Amino acid sequence: EFADNADKTKGRSMVIVGAGMNHWYHMDMNYRGLINMLIMCGCIGQSGGGWAHYVGQEKLRPQTGWQPLAFGLDWQRPPRHMNSTSFFYAHSGQWRYEKLGVDEILSPLADKSKFGGSLIDYNVRAERMGWLPSAPQLNRNPLGIAAEAEQAGMEVADYVAQSMKDGSLAFASEDPEAPQNHPRSMFIWRSNLLGSSGKGHEYMLKYLLGTKSGLQGKDLGHEGGAKPKEVKWHDEAPEGKLDLLVTLDFRMSTTCLYSDIVLPTATWYEKNDLNTSDMHPFIHPLTAATDPAWEARSDWEIYKGIAKAFSKATEGHLGVEKDVVTLPLLHDAPAELGQPFDVKDWKRGECDLIPGKTAPNFITVERDYPNTYARFTSLGPLMDKLGNGGKGINWNTEKEVKFLGDLNYKHIDGANAGRPKIESAIDAAEVILTLAPETNGQVAVKAWAALSEFTGLDHTHLAKNKEEEKIRFRDIVAQPRKIISSPTWSGLEDEHVSYNAGYTNVHELIPWRTLTGRQQFYQDHEWMRAFGESLLVYRPPINTKTVSHMINQRSNGNAEKALNWITPHQKWGIHSTYSDNLLMLTLSRGGPIVWLSEDDAKELAIEDNDWIELFNANGAIAARAVVSQRVMPGMVMMYHAQERIVNIPGSEITGTRGGIHNSVTRVCPKPTHMIGGYAQYSYGFNYYGTVGSNRDEFVVVRKMHNVDWLDGEGNDTVQEAVK
Repeated sequence: EFADNADKTKGRSMVIVGAGMNHWYHMDMNYRGLINMLIMCGCIGQSGGGWAHYVGQEKLRPQTGWQPLAFGLDWQRPPRHMNSTSFFYAHSGQWRYEKLGVDEILSPLADKSKFGGSLIDYNVRAERMGWLPSAPQLNRNPLGIAAEAEQAGMEVADYVAQSMKDGSLAFASEDPEAPQNHPRSMFIWRSNLLGSSGKGHEYMLKYLLGTKSGLQGKDLGHEGGAKPKEVKWHDEAPEGKLDLLVTLDFRMSTTCLYSDIVLPTATWYEKNDLNTSDMHPFIHPLTAATDPAWEARSDWEIYKGIAKAFSKATEGHLGVEKDVVTLPLLHDAPAELGQPFDVKDWKRGECDLIPGKTAPNFITVERDYPNTYARFTSLGPLMDKLGNGGKGINWNTEKEVKFLGDLNYKHIDGANAGRPKIESAIDAAEVILTLAPETNGQVAVKAWAALSEFTGLDHTHLAKNKEEEKIRFRDIVAQPRKIISSPTWSGLEDEHVSYNAGYTNVHELIPWRTLTGRQQFYQDHEWMRAFGESLLVYRPPINTKTVSHMINQRSNGNAEKALNWITPHQKWGIHSTYSDNLLMLTLSRGGPIVWLSEDDAKELAIEDNDWIELFNANGAIAARAVVSQRVMPGMVMMYHAQERIVNIPGSEITGTRGGIHNSVTRVCPKPTHMIGGYAQYSYGFNYYGTVGSNRDEFVVVRKMHNVDWLDGEGNDTVQEAVK
């Protein structure tokens, strides 16, 4: 029927999907099933056809205007980026408990001698071959490496390459538990890491924070499992790696409760900001109807204050320093074709270490620490010198920089003399609006012209009618404005065509950003072939091995059963926001709830509203049961994200407060998500990399025997670090 409709309507069959499929381990194969069907039916890029992937407020439309501001690209390049899944997998000790063997997901046709080891081994190989970023990057302070290279009379990249080959320098990921190789401080902003998004919650509590956790499993050392080959093993892993955890939030979230310092920030109605979504094509303002309450400040003012204090604190300690940054082989850059044939690992002697080709590039970036505040509050000279761009195309921005100098005024003295001011949040918003092709018609025309140089076709007609349109902050305060079509997106924002991914590829004959320039069914990378994913095949859920050794081992007298763990988005909050609102709590039973089927509830002698416990090797949850005929037997659901701050008793199996939905999950990375240097299989910020899945997980469910609210002495210090 789908194909027949596409045939009769010239491709107007559409798939609308949310992020649920992305929560399975083999999520990419799930998506390729949809993509293949759409390609075969000729639906991609057709109005009314293709696919619409909706994940909520997660489309940063003026991205190329935001990036220079967010990453300081106006003052120094390249920035340090990191994919958070690999970061937390390594530094919260989750890799120490990895039970999924590579042989379980490898193709039977693969060369086992080349594809051994553990999952973290593949992440380490990916980092040293330049496929993925790393953080921390090297096992020595990068501020001293440039000086060492100068003393040796060598270029920095050559010196680092030689040091890597002789073993005097290494990637931090090869020994993530060494004192010099793990993170010491962390700032969390616009995230509730410990109360919502962080998979492997209990591992983070134990290894990053060093506080009480509900972790039940034993690591590979205690269980006698096969240890990684590329990563140094420590029998006792350090706990409490972080010396400082700072959180910016407008509510006392779970993350705030565990933080050393909480900086109260403004809410939507207390600050000036920008807002875009994938649900509509408009750009919205957030405007301050009132000042932030008490000591709260807007995000911009908080970071401006930190920059000012930091600049003063560096005096006598840090000056103008040369920092060495490792840069992976980026998508939409020449380096994405750096490794065109089969995989060659320099550390295995299969090739030479060539920075930017067989390994990351090693680039010197000059940091002027005492002038951090001066740079934070001004638009830097690299926008004049190098311009701006995105997705592999660049354009000149001298005219926009001059305009911003006139609009925001310029600094008259100091290290930023003559540079446009970015003093206030509105100044920052104007920078984004002026630099982004989506909100500045002249920039849009320049961006399309830059793309035309690659294709040999004139694409500027897509923005010519909006060339004189310049959206200012006061414009969107008066009325939200529809954005302008930009070549950094594959769909159009047009009065006659609704946004449709791939539209410009089909109708403007713009090649896809793939190895072939076309839509591809077949993926020929060596790792894709080795893991049996050259073509679309069915991949069953993985066995996480977290329940078999837990069931019926520590009985409380009630029946136990293993059920598939599902965490859909909830109706009583937006992620964790509003989940502790009294109205929402009243509508949702006033605390943590878990849904299970009538059949499973009957088997376990659980009645609606009973207190139940759910646990596996990763942790435990205590919640009330919602028994429903709408839940399929064999699965159990906990809506994401219910925090551990309201009406949560202790867990019988752990003896600590019951956890959140991510207390029973753990990151399990997939090697094919680590591929780089191969056209579309190349790293890009917020584009490609490892993903934390959770839908393959199982938990043991049982009715609670004793409900202990842990009101005794000492239970109010759970968030304090264990000394």
